[in-house]
Amino acid sequence: MYNLISFMGIFVLMGVAWALSTDRRVVNWRVVIWGTALQLVFAVFIFVVPSGAKAFLVVNDGVGKVLDSAMAGTKFLFGRLALPPGMKNEMGEESIGFILAIQALPTVVFFASLMAVLYYIGVLPWLVRLFSRAFTRLMRISGAEALSTAANIFVGVESATVIRPHLATMTNSELCTILTGGMATIASSVMALYVFILQQQFPTIAGHLVSASILGAPAAIIMSKLMLPETGRPETLGVVVHPHYEKESTLMEAVINGADAGFKLVIGIIALLLALLGLVALLDMIVTAIGGQVNSMLGISVDWTLRGLLGYLFYPFALIIGVPSADASIVARLIGERAILTEVQSYQDLAAALAAHKIQNPRSALIAAYALCGFAHVPSVAIFVGGTAALAPSRTRDLARVGFRSLVAATLACLMIGAVAGTFYTQGSILLGK
Repeated sequence: MYNLISFMGIFVLMGVAWALSTDRRVVNWRVVIWGTALQLVFAVFIFVVPSGAKAFLVVNDGVGKVLDSAMAGTKFLFGRLALPPGMKNEMGEESIGFILAIQALPTVVFFASLMAVLYYIGVLPWLVRLFSRAFTRLMRISGAEALSTAANIFVGVESATVIRPHLATMTNSELCTILTGGMATIASSVMALYVFILQQQFPTIAGHLVSASILGAPAAIIMSKLMLPETGRPETLGVVVHPHYEKESTLMEAVINGADAGFKLVIGIIALLLALLGLVALLDMIVTAIGGQVNSMLGISVDWTLRGLLGYLFYPFALIIGVPSADASIVARLIGERAILTEVQSYQDLAAALAAHKIQNPRSALIAAYALCGFAHVPSVAIFVGGTAALAPSRTRDLARVGFRSLVAATLACLMIGAVAGTFYTQGSILLGK
């Protein structure tokens, strides 16, 4: 029954996006049909087809082995502090517990450097062109927005650089799509962080995060085009656009530049978490104090924290995407939390909830892992709008105008891939690593 609810939820979410559209008379049915079909076909291959499940496990194991390699530098620099919970080093020293800044964040530097190497040797550009071609030809969208969305499967805000020559002349609908694509997916460099956080409770999380990021691209295009449909004439409509990027002169230069970019990203994540967690705690204190008075006056019991209020908002959506009612409130709270505190905090809390057995049904954990897989939060609006505007200053006003609409579209896209995962969930699936 829950699988059917998840399947129906896919279309309910598209209905919500259409209801929020700037022009409900314009619907690109080719985008809706092909975007949905691409997600369902990919999900069938991964969840149902035996060879697809085996490929999934190979990817999961591969990411796990690469993550183990990433730990070499961390252990060398931080020694015992780098040991994940429950592990011992060669000298018999035990881990002192999980430390995000020391054990998980350094992997971002390694993966950023690895991505730079893959770009240098031509692997990532080839993959980006492959996905871009499929989106352009099947969904009949502009080559520029297809290329940017495809790049977002693998990288973050820097994906806008591959279409830099086209930004100045793109329509507002195209701009909305590239922002939505950025917020509805995750960068490969930070994927390692989430794997590190969740792999103890969710052994196959690496494969699922790769799957979620791929599903997020067509989902982003659907939700963006439903919320801000194309009414203009894009210059690159139906045209396959080649990536624009500056290749390093040597492999070592690629390694150095990648590591440097990863280090800056780590500093950015630390700064963002320090600021946001503090500000939200302060705001929570104020809102909770006022809410407590309201509860006393009206004789009600309402959770007035920001997490609690957003949990109430997303509770119907958790049910819509197929989360069992027993777990819907905690999953809704995690999704709401992501909207203001980033997915890093939400994945940490998901891991804690699984470790404490607060989430009873494995189905709920799977859907939550997919629904949280994206940069769909308030800080990302500033990051993606600011980053893209820096490449095309003349479009700053237009980017700012579509920024929050893109955030809503990206949130719906993330919920959509959660619903797709829920559609094909089976209790005995080998993909859960049980």
